[in-house]
Amino acid sequence: MTNHPHEELASNRRAFMKLASVAAAVPTAAALLGGALSGSAAAAEPDGLPDYAPVPSSAFGPALNEDGYFVGQIKDNLYWVTDSYYQAMFLTTRTGVVLVDAPPTIGHNLLRAIDKITKANGMPGKVTHLVYSHFHADHIGASSIFDKNVVRIGHTETCRLLRLAGDPNRPAPSVTFEDTYTLRVGGETLQLAHHGPNHTPDNIFIYAPDQATLMVVDVIFPGWVPFRNLAVSQDIPGWIKAHDIAMKYPWTTLVGGHLGRLGVRADGRLQKQYVDDLLTSARAATASVELTPFFEKYGPTGNGWAIFKHYYAAVTEATARPVIEKYTGVLAAADVFTYDNAAVMTESLRVDIGDLGPNGIRP
Repeated sequence: MTNHPHEELASNRRAFMKLASVAAAVPTAAALLGGALSGSAAAAEPDGLPDYAPVPSSAFGPALNEDGYFVGQIKDNLYWVTDSYYQAMFLTTRTGVVLVDAPPTIGHNLLRAIDKITKANGMPGKVTHLVYSHFHADHIGASSIFDKNVVRIGHTETCRLLRLAGDPNRPAPSVTFEDTYTLRVGGETLQLAHHGPNHTPDNIFIYAPDQATLMVVDVIFPGWVPFRNLAVSQDIPGWIKAHDIAMKYPWTTLVGGHLGRLGVRADGRLQKQYVDDLLTSARAATASVELTPFFEKYGPTGNGWAIFKHYYAAVTEATARPVIEKYTGVLAAADVFTYDNAAVMTESLRVDIGDLGPNGIRP
């Protein structure tokens, strides 16, 4: 993997905080008008779509085969599959295959990948167990391509949510657990744990101790900034905390569930720094962006929603700008989703953490 300037980022914390405070104090015209983040993309091309900063080469994974997937060994009997957008993981054992997640974009290529590996290593190719990381359809929506007798395992909340959804492509798990569950199949082991709500109420940590590999989905995105709106997470404080929980596991390889490559511990540290910087910048913006101009503009008309639409756009702009500047060229798509991530972080700061800025208790 190409080295990242992690040490430089860590040592530049004080300079970043200064940059964040300056950015927060000067909301841009784009923010005042509710437009897109200034500088987040180059001018639109003739096709109407903007250009963005180049993706660092370190963000890319291995090339796909002619069927549109890559399957590779993590360690021993543990493997992973990707289509460059989603990932699954599987263990080959002497009694069958344990699969973790079934993303529909990979779909039947999961069967092809498993067949390719088990024929090569002489293990049984039948999937006997399917572990759900969480209930979201984009990660388990191909569960239905596997036999109905496959033992499906998930958190109790996963089971409840899937029964409510009634999606035939996502059969509810037949084996559930609350806190921890150790799955032993054919001489191989997976340790499942629920550490509280994060991306979703049911998102679990799947650890393969013999291979020092952790799979936790929609938390850490190796080489990239998190997907928009902080990975569309339902519990932002829980999602932030999940980074610390993940780093406490003694893993050397991470399966993050998205994009084209595996993660190493430096990826976890780098994303933690990105999230910390985003929160630091949101605090600075909330403390510095003045609410008065928005009241003066829209207050006389009684348009309260316009006041706060443009005020929070200015806070988001001020939050995002220094983070984009710091991470462009370091994390892929820093200029694509940081504005969306900043918007969610500022909202969480207000409603979850209680940092209300100018909307605090009236004196």
